[in-house]
Amino acid sequence: KSALARYTPEDFIRMVRRHRIAYHEKKLGQLFCDGTSQQVIDMLLKECADVGVELRAGCKVSGVRKDERFFVSTNSGEFESRSLVIASGGLSIPKIGATDFGYSIARQFGLRVVETRPALVPLTLGGDEGRTLSELSGVSLNATVACRGVSFRENVLFTHRGLSGPAILQISSFWRPGDAIVIDAFPDMDRRSLPRRFVRKWRDLYGPNAETPERLHQWTLVPSGSEGYARAEVTLGGVDTIELSSKTMEARSVPGLYFIGEVVDVTGQLGGFNFQWAWASGFVAGQYV
Repeated sequence: KSALARYTPEDFIRMVRRHRIAYHEKKLGQLFCDGTSQQVIDMLLKECADVGVELRAGCKVSGVRKDERFFVSTNSGEFESRSLVIASGGLSIPKIGATDFGYSIARQFGLRVVETRPALVPLTLGGDEGRTLSELSGVSLNATVACRGVSFRENVLFTHRGLSGPAILQISSFWRPGDAIVIDAFPDMDRRSLPRRFVRKWRDLYGPNAETPERLHQWTLVPSGSEGYARAEVTLGGVDTIELSSKTMEARSVPGLYFIGEVVDVTGQLGGFNFQWAWASGFVAGQYV
């Protein structure tokens, strides 16, 4: 079985319950702690402590080599191991330490890395549309957004720089520079549901008689870009899955070398799917190292 089949959301929920963490469902099956996310962090740290995991913070890796075993050089000395698991994440949110370390290790050992780009990220708008719509910052629409044959219906949020909100974050994983996105601004067929500020700005942009149903159902915009890795929730691309065993996450060509989590070319939709991939891939690798 693959990693996702061997460690399911129900497995993780059982662990949450075992640690007596209260949670609730908001929408679309998304579960949130009644308290804070620190409860989940504390749970994971306790799970590590219970099996004798030694954590070394502030330990910078300067090199990795393999003879019969792996040797990891750091500013705290050299470590030797039979197996090595790379769980370094992607390039998203560099202010918390994101780097290309995992991709560099993969390339060092001859593994293919799929080109990376920001995903689940706000999109930016330029030109007259960008300037005018920036004045709607804070306004949201319940809309359908489509690109490259894929569509999502959730909120669209106007920002000072462009567009955000769940529908935009979702479609950003499919959007490529130069692509147009098509917004259905009122999919429920009731123009009265449109915010007044939005209607006024629409008229400023397109004229007093431009708010026809056809135009509002097929509002086409070409984003000027995205807000990049600094605002991206995840990274698309990474270590090619063809290089890894889906059962163990071990590199097929390098026995003992494993890649898990976001460093791998696996990207889920918004709503906890990327966390589940981290739990599942980590779990199966842990059965074999």
